[in-house]
Amino acid sequence: MNAPFYPPAIETAEIQWRDGVPESVRFGDVYFSRDDGLAEARYVFIQHNRLPERFARVPDGGTFVIAETGFGTGLNFLAAWAAWQAHRPTNGSVLHFVSVERYPLNRDDLERALMLWPELSPLADALLAQYPLPVRGTHRLVFDHGRVRLTLHFGDVIEAWEQLVFQADAWFLDGFAPACNPDMWLDEAMAHLRAHSRPGTTLATFTAAGRVRRALIEQGFAAQKVPGYGRKREMIAGEWPNDGNVANTDPASIDTRVAGHAVAIVGAGIAGCLLARNLAERGIKVHLLDAGDGPGAGASGNRQGATYVKLGVDYNAQTALALAALQHAYRAYAPYAGRHWHPTGLIQLASSQGEADRQRRFLERNHYPLALLSPVGAERASALSGLPCPSGGLWFPRSGWVNPPALCLELIDHPNIRTRFGFSVSRTMPCNGKWHLSSTAQADVVVDKLVVAAGHRTPSVVPLASGVRLKAIRGQVTYLPTERNRAPAVVLCGERYLNPAADGIAVTGATFDLHSDNPEVTPESTRENLDGLAAMLPGAFPEQDGALPGGRVSFRCTTHDYQPVAGPLKDAGGQTVDGVFLLTGLGSKGLSYAPLLAEALADMMTNQPVALPLPLLKRVDPARLSRAPVGPSSDSTLVTDGR
Repeated sequence: MNAPFYPPAIETAEIQWRDGVPESVRFGDVYFSRDDGLAEARYVFIQHNRLPERFARVPDGGTFVIAETGFGTGLNFLAAWAAWQAHRPTNGSVLHFVSVERYPLNRDDLERALMLWPELSPLADALLAQYPLPVRGTHRLVFDHGRVRLTLHFGDVIEAWEQLVFQADAWFLDGFAPACNPDMWLDEAMAHLRAHSRPGTTLATFTAAGRVRRALIEQGFAAQKVPGYGRKREMIAGEWPNDGNVANTDPASIDTRVAGHAVAIVGAGIAGCLLARNLAERGIKVHLLDAGDGPGAGASGNRQGATYVKLGVDYNAQTALALAALQHAYRAYAPYAGRHWHPTGLIQLASSQGEADRQRRFLERNHYPLALLSPVGAERASALSGLPCPSGGLWFPRSGWVNPPALCLELIDHPNIRTRFGFSVSRTMPCNGKWHLSSTAQADVVVDKLVVAAGHRTPSVVPLASGVRLKAIRGQVTYLPTERNRAPAVVLCGERYLNPAADGIAVTGATFDLHSDNPEVTPESTRENLDGLAAMLPGAFPEQDGALPGGRVSFRCTTHDYQPVAGPLKDAGGQTVDGVFLLTGLGSKGLSYAPLLAEALADMMTNQPVALPLPLLKRVDPARLSRAPVGPSSDSTLVTDGR
């Protein structure tokens, strides 16, 4: 009997292998045909959804969305990806694949299953490299420079269809036979199937069960039995008919308001640069504007920054968002490993009695995969870090540190990105369906959509008279030369953080100054950092004599509830400001939150399946930032004179 699983971990599938084919012990059914699983997938799902000809007609800027009811071994996804490679047009179109799995395979079983198909090995290797740990929730995987996106939800199918935001062009109704897995085929699931479909959406399933066909017909699908594959005499194929009152969306979904349009992003920090690259790879022309003299001039300008979140004792939406962001950051930064991304591992030290008690309760109430985090004692922490640690803590083996300025430079090196530095926005005006941005020293920029990712300067750019609730927090870091100080082998976090050395410097910090706007490095803040470090690692650093080490000051941007913001701008009345979006309020965890929020915001802006489920979208909704009108003549209308 398996031990109970507490969130956020999820049970993996129990597999038995018969004649080289995986079977589910729980459901007593095979994952694919014993004859030829790949041929079956191509016959049932690729052929009967008419994907080759439909893929070839996807327009520039369009997306094709496939949704699947059971991910299993990922064979259907790889078959669709291979067909997309063979038949996709030579334009900026994107294939989205949305799938659900209640009992995901562990990585070893997945690898063993996919080894059966050598012709798919390049795609299978890419999937294995990004395959999520068994953590419940929604995971977004990006392949082929953004041309293929997999949204993989580990959890119940009903939960997934209630929470995920997408409209399918084709359905793969996979999963085990209805008799083995009746929950997969509940009427409620079929109703959600209809809700996520559009006129012209097709479907196919290898089952021929009459109950399934009747449920589909009751939801309005034209479903019929057709010849099955191999030993299966029949299967079901169908389509949501177009009654002529709605424009046919086949061969793909496309938001004509986005295709060919230009976007301005104000703010070239890590969030703005990640979003710029994300949109550029989707074929969007981007104008990246910043008041500084280059990318990473603000809070993203520190030499080092850690991928770090503090997971809550109670697993709730706030913790789920932090966890999803951290895992996505690992995948997003992986291509830059050894250059700008250094996955050294990170220890969250229990450096106080209060933190030690918090970590104890955290471990009692939650179950995380050991590959994601595990408790370590003081001896193990000391061995991992190479410094004497007086306490243990939580070990995050996949975390590490980033060089934000260098990463920003590489991110914006794309033909679809045009940069304007020294561009301080003085005026933001809507005119004739466009947004006009003015600067005192440069020519205006005119675009279709505007994203404000300007950190603590966001309120001065946002075109609302009522403003938005954001606050700046001064943070000073200190640079420790390794010629006089020891640096750890991993990132250490506690009362302060301390990074491994890079170019002879280890960065520590940072102060948290709510009431100071001093942009200069001060000896008081330097001493505060050194004292905090000495308290966290007693005896590890010599007393600093003579001149104090240097450092850097920047201003973090945070919200009243310390949760980040990503989505369309809304006024105090809750009305969306057309064509304006926010990506801000990331606080001190920007390097961890920015990749996932940039991905989700790009999804929203291009009308593609969204990487965040609805409960997490609610956490980052900009509506909560809007100020109530002040005074009898105040309102939340657009401002046109800048601020």
